[in-house]
Amino acid sequence: MFQKLERKFGRYAIHGLMRYVIILYAVGFVLYSINPLFYYEYLMLDIDKVMQGQVWRFVTFLIQPIDDNLFFLFFSLYLYYMIGNSLEQRWGSFRFNLYYFSGIVFNVLAVVIIYVTTYLLFGEGISYPISLRYLNLSLFLAFAVEFSEVRLLLFFVIPIKIKYLAIIYAILEGYTIVTSIMDGSVFGICAAAACVTAMMNFLVFFLSTRNYRRISPEQFKRKRAYRQSVRQGQSFGHAANYQGKTVITRHRCAVCGRTELDGDDLEFRFCSKCDGNYEYCMDHLYTHTHVVREKKDEKSE
Repeated sequence: MFQKLERKFGRYAIHGLMRYVIILYAVGFVLYSINPLFYYEYLMLDIDKVMQGQVWRFVTFLIQPIDDNLFFLFFSLYLYYMIGNSLEQRWGSFRFNLYYFSGIVFNVLAVVIIYVTTYLLFGEGISYPISLRYLNLSLFLAFAVEFSEVRLLLFFVIPIKIKYLAIIYAILEGYTIVTSIMDGSVFGICAAAACVTAMMNFLVFFLSTRNYRRISPEQFKRKRAYRQSVRQGQSFGHAANYQGKTVITRHRCAVCGRTELDGDDLEFRFCSKCDGNYEYCMDHLYTHTHVVREKKDEKSE
């Protein structure tokens, strides 16, 4: 499905999307420093105001300041910039765009669902104040799934793998959802519904990337051969034209043809699901069509 969408809409993807997101966060901090109430009065996602014609709030709520402390703001901006760029390099620009913008849609949808439900039940809709917390948390959890062995400094001192931080966050969010439901109040149920709906982009991503099928012997063999080739450091030469000379490169993407000569920041990986030694750059490692050789049935004479 992702491949079909990318072939059709991939040209519209925003490259380096996280740069523009960080700029929005910085603008939000400046506005908050000048007038702390300006965002909440004119920009936040308030469905009551949207119903009155202020439709720009569907977009401007993204300018919400993520921190009012300058020191922690720089730390947060750096962290999310690193997370966003890493995910874009791993997935490609289109898939990262799809993940981020679907997160925005689900955040808006959470507020709309709460408003409509409370209106039908009580005759008056509740405009639940949702923040960018869930959107940023979905980025963090996706990064933890893709780069589980990366270490962060907890309290700037204690090194800890990001997968353990993600587990802690997941437990805390689960506890919040359960206690909010058990509270029985309208606000508690709204908080639980907002959390589940706003994080739906991560849930869809996590479930769609799990392998629920039993691995066949052939797949196991390919994966084992791939791991052995990585451990042994095997490389395959490719002829390329570089500055008018024919040189042998160690890496070459089977889709776009780029080599390590096209950029110092390019990374290449072999695909364990393709039949044969097919290598891809990070933009196409997770988006290419797997190469599967057709097997002909041997007829016995």
